[in-house]
Amino acid sequence: MRHGKKINHLGRKTAHRKSMLANMACSLIENKRINTTTAKAKALKQFVEPLITKSKSDTTQNRRIVFARLRQKEAVAELFRDVSAKIADRPGGYTRVIRLGNRLGDNADMAMIELVDYNETYEAGKKKKSTTRRRKKSTTAKVTTPEVESTEKVDAPQVESPETESPEEK
Repeated sequence: MRHGKKINHLGRKTAHRKSMLANMACSLIENKRINTTTAKAKALKQFVEPLITKSKSDTTQNRRIVFARLRQKEAVAELFRDVSAKIADRPGGYTRVIRLGNRLGDNADMAMIELVDYNETYEAGKKKKSTTRRRKKSTTAKVTTPEVESTEKVDAPQVESPETESPEEK
């Protein structure tokens, strides 16, 4: 029975599991996506999403809490500097797990876990979808001026020659 079993132990002791998840979380923050087994990806999702939520408010206490879990100064700095700026308006769901199939060596179920706001493929798809709406075809007929369109000779305005000036002006 699985009564009260909320955490996947991943076949490791507590200290090993915490170290592994901390290292994977640092790799995820630095590289924005990693490939791993599906079970580890799901465990990492539960581990890293509360830390990303903490990074939204940049306080000393939140930095200490996140650093206690991650244990890498550079990853904490990048999380609070870059990642938190991109996910500021997102209410949750900061990571995405995409299944990749089975690994060749041992047939383990593989998955890719990534930060949602850093995937350009899905962002480009959203933008492309909004720009591919059908628009009414506008008639863009070439507008031409009457001089070009007509083949008739246009009479120039009559200009009096200097010889035909009135006698009063002389």
